[in-house]
Amino acid sequence: MTNPSLSSMRQRAPAAERNREPILAVLREVLPSSGVVLEIASGTGQHVIHFAAALPQLDWQPSDPDADSRASIAAWTAHAGLANIHAPLELDVERTPWGIGAAQAVLCVNMIHISPWTATQALFDGADRLLDRDGVLYLYGPYRRHGAHTSPSNDAFDQQLRGRNPAWGVRDMESVVALGEAHGFACGEPVAMPANNFSLVFMKR
Repeated sequence: MTNPSLSSMRQRAPAAERNREPILAVLREVLPSSGVVLEIASGTGQHVIHFAAALPQLDWQPSDPDADSRASIAAWTAHAGLANIHAPLELDVERTPWGIGAAQAVLCVNMIHISPWTATQALFDGADRLLDRDGVLYLYGPYRRHGAHTSPSNDAFDQQLRGRNPAWGVRDMESVVALGEAHGFACGEPVAMPANNFSLVFMKR
């Protein structure tokens, strides 16, 4: 029987429902065969339960700095009844230590455009410390390419974000890749995703 209080704590993001299968298709190709996957900014928790169910050989560590989001993650985890998902960490990428000793992959979906650039820098700093050679850092979201937006909708979205917070905004893919390279990560070929998004897969050298 479903606990009504847990049910009410489960937040839902329509975008998470729409993009989880395309993201999973990429993750199947790039994640290691075993180990711990740290998800940064897990949000509602819808992604982590979907990925953990589909990839049971991996241990999943969700995280979020927001208490309501962590409650939602925990409620979704309880609802799914999956044993390979750990309790969500209170993790802000700009605060160290992160509270996790080791991981084989780091997953971050739709964070870097709704946070300041310092958060992206901190994400790579932390992933550099956490991951060993051949560790994977996966990023998903919208990007500008070669100084231009990839669609009018992304241009409008960027303006909306910057109107909410001038430190936010759709990032230049080349700047993100260069930041990764400065931290010892090699980026594979960008993977075009639905709704004018991209998957970027970095591997620790």
